[in-house]
Order: sequence, then structure tokens, then C-alpha cells
Amino acid sequence: MKTRIERDSIGTIKVPADKYYGAQTQRSLNNFKIGQERFPREFIRAYGILKKAAASVNYSYGNLEDRVLESIHKASNEVINGDLDKHFPLVVWQTGSGTQTNMNFNEVISNRAIELLGGEIGSKDPVHPNDHVNMSQSTNDTFPTAINIAAAESVKNILIPCLRKLYKSINEKIYKFENIIKLGRTHLQDATPLSLGQEFSGYASAINHGISRLEKALDHCYELAVGGTAVGTGINSPEGFGQMVSKEISNLTGLPFRSAENKFEALGGQDSIVELSGALKVVSVSLFKIANDIRWLASGPRAGIGEITIPANEPGSSIMPGKINPTQCEAMTMLCTQVMGNDATITFAGASGNFELNVYRPVLAYNILQSIRLLSDGIASFNENTIIGIEPNLEKINQNLYNSLMLITALNPHIGYDKAAEVSKKAYNEKSTLREAIIALDYMSGEDFDRLVQPDKMIHPTKSK
Repeated sequence: MKTRIERDSIGTIKVPADKYYGAQTQRSLNNFKIGQERFPREFIRAYGILKKAAASVNYSYGNLEDRVLESIHKASNEVINGDLDKHFPLVVWQTGSGTQTNMNFNEVISNRAIELLGGEIGSKDPVHPNDHVNMSQSTNDTFPTAINIAAAESVKNILIPCLRKLYKSINEKIYKFENIIKLGRTHLQDATPLSLGQEFSGYASAINHGISRLEKALDHCYELAVGGTAVGTGINSPEGFGQMVSKEISNLTGLPFRSAENKFEALGGQDSIVELSGALKVVSVSLFKIANDIRWLASGPRAGIGEITIPANEPGSSIMPGKINPTQCEAMTMLCTQVMGNDATITFAGASGNFELNVYRPVLAYNILQSIRLLSDGIASFNENTIIGIEPNLEKINQNLYNSLMLITALNPHIGYDKAAEVSKKAYNEKSTLREAIIALDYMSGEDFDRLVQPDKMIHPTKSK
């Protein structure tokens, strides 16, 4: 492997000749051979946006030459577009501030800019990684800024649209199933009737609330730490730098980013990401419940509940021919557990800042973006491969409904709770119908039973006289 010599404050080090990163990135590669987890595309894109915006603002202050600005912009655009992803090899498990990762971006953009200007890669001339690309910045304010950009873009542009599609699909089922009366269940036991549409309306409402929670949490993610530099004071940055960079980032992304009101809070903690993770956890809890319900309702097909059918996406067994499993439901519930676990990690990491810096930022970035990606991909798959194709099994629905002893609940106002319980117990013990039992006990005629026990009349509150 061909190498070149690069220099940093510690000394010289060999760097692969075909890589744009430099000395500090190489030292991190040498020192942190831990795991395989690396920063995702969303984070790389966000850092590119930040460095481009910072260069524009530094230029407006008269601190960058035209050609330096142009070359940094071109290099940053390549970072944003994913053309240079292979030059960002650092693992998550590194220095807690993310200093080497920030320098990785500075080095790559610097060396690529030098190349664009016809200079020698690694020379730091005419574009220096610290003096130009990192001008008016610190790892301590750029890293949390990049996290917020990446998380906000991912939630706003990917996750929420996926949730809206899922909501639309479920909402369509509400109207399609509104007249299908089925048995309700509480404690996994038979309960009073409801419509299949009503059951699905609960799922739609949960998804809609999840969207609202995410949108509220996003508002705090739009506050950016940039401009705080090392400890929140803004040392080595011109007055108004944070506000101007935040505005430029907003222009580049189309999202309402703004400068954090208090940079000490923005650097010392990462509460906005903790809050967002909490919203993601609630969404995952809702999705877990929905997927589990669908799995139960489709169980069988002959020896389970079997009140709905789901698409047969693939064979379900290597030994049992014809078996179809609720695989999308299983995938959804698995990824939801991962999101819940990520939230625990993010909570501990967010709480672990000391004084003017949180040094758990890489794991915060990795986990929040993994949660967003898993939910986005999982929701899209679950919607396309399961929800859209759900159909009612009317035969099984009616069988379960009319065999239920809980229909006796409709007679509580007419014969009282105790007599109704006696009827139910007699029917259960003698394996008879409720109608037969109530006639045998002489509590009601068959005609009155038929008039009063109508499942379609049992799914709404009693109308006032």
C-alpha cells in the first residue's frame, strides 16, 4: 500500500496515499480498533452541510479567500452527496467528544479542496483543516450540531412520511371494516363486541399521536450548538457566527434550524436528542402493540383466533409444508425492542455530561440515527407487506362472536348483573347457548333475548331517552 507522510501536533504518521483523511484520522484508526459500528450516511451528510455553511459565513466576514471558499464548497458538496463516504472510516467507540471525527471531516474536505486547487494532498496549503475548514468552530459545538441536523432531517424527511403512509393505510381499513362486528378481548379473554373498524381506529390514533410527539420533539432539535466553540462562550468566533451559520443550515436543508439560546446547555448536554429518543420510544411502543395485535388476530389459521388474514410473503417453515408466519410483525416487534434499548443508552449518555461538555456524543449519534432508520424502514415494510393486504375472515369472526358468553352483558340493564352471571355460568357448564340457558331459567323469552342481544347495537353508548 502506497503511503504519504502527514504531520500533526504529535509528529508525523503514514497515511494511505489514496485517502483524503490525514494524521489525526489515522491515529484514531490505529488507537481505536473497537467494534465495526461507524457513523451512517445521514451523519456524514449533516457534517458536510455544517462545514459548507460555516465556510459561507466565514467568507462573509472576510476571513476566507474566494478560491478557498469555492474549493471548500465543492468538497463539502461531495461529502453531502455521498461521493466521499469511503474516506470516513472511524468507529463510534472513540473519544467521547468526537474530536477525531470532526478532524476526519476537516482533513477530508481540506485535502480534497487542495486537490481541486491543484495543490499537494497533505500539505495543508492552500486549505488548512484547522485554520480554514474548522475556522470559528470546535468539535464541541460542531459534533452536537451535526447530530441535530442528521436526526431532524431523518425524522422530518423520512420517518414522519413513513408514519403518514401507515396512518393512511390503517385509516382506509377503518372505513372498510366499520360494519364488521367482532368479539372484543380484555385480559386475552372474551369481552363485549366492537367493530373491526373501531379496533383499527385505535391503531390509527396511536400512529397519529406518534407523529404529533415527533413534531413537538423536533422543535428542540432545530436549536443548534454551533457558535459555542469550546465551552459555550464562542471564543475564536466572530459575533453572530452561530446565528448566521444556523440560518445558512436552514437555507441548505429547508428546515427551521436556529441558534440555541444558551450555548452552555447545548454543549453540556444533549437534551434535545434525549427528548427525541423518548418520542421514538413511544412510537415503537405503539408499533409493538399494533404488530402484536395483528399477529394474534391472524393466528391459526384454524387453531388460533384467525379473525383476519395477512399476506403470505414467504414460506414459514423448513419442515412444515404450507406454513405461513407473521414475519413482518416479528420484524417490527424486534426492531421496536432495539429502539427501546437505544433509548436507554441515549438516556444514560445524555445524563453523563460533565460541566461544559457531554463526552458521550458518538454513541448518542449512532443510536438515535439507528432508531430513526430502523423505524423508518420497518414501518415502510410493515405497511407494504402486511397492513395493506389485511382482510377479514368473516366466518371466524362470526363464529367467535356468537359463541361468546359475554354477549350476556347486554342484558345487565334488564335482568341484573347477578342473574346475567347465572345465565352465563349455566351456558358455560352445560355447553349450551345463552339463549337456551336464559329460557331454561325462565328469566326471559327467546323473542325478548333476540330483540335485546344484537351485537351491532352493543358497540356504542346507550342513547339517552
